[in-house]
Amino acid sequence: MEEKELQTHKLFLREAIKLARENVATGRGGPFGAVIVKDGQIIARGSNQVLGSKDPTMHAEVDAIRTACKKLNHFELKDCIIYSSCEPCPMCLGAIYWARPKALYFAADRHTAAKHGFDDKFIYDEIVKEPAQRGIKTVCITLEEREEPFERWDQKEDKMQY
Repeated sequence: MEEKELQTHKLFLREAIKLARENVATGRGGPFGAVIVKDGQIIARGSNQVLGSKDPTMHAEVDAIRTACKKLNHFELKDCIIYSSCEPCPMCLGAIYWARPKALYFAADRHTAAKHGFDDKFIYDEIVKEPAQRGIKTVCITLEEREEPFERWDQKEDKMQY
């Protein structure tokens, strides 16, 4: 990576870290911030708002993705870069993959987060288990009509693949 490119990435990561620091001061949520950049400009900022919103999904990356998608009026962020103050949790990583940005950069890793009480290892461990073996009771009940919505989707002529 060229020095100029590295400095640009550091600049945007520092903005994500700034949001994380500010978030600690407000008490809205944990020490996490994220920015989304398109064509060298920040188009969205997000911070963890789990405590203030009482919403366990209101993580910094999800907040930023929602804002960016609304701004771009699209569900994909294919020409964007996501910068996060910390390695995204499994939920946020899934959201990032669904948003399809061209890159993700983060500052602190999951081990640093775990050292400070934000440990997602149990989720990583649960994901690979068969549903019946998970810590939260997870049951698939087979219904006759279970495939009908998918069949209707297959037949829909004006669908947009995502």
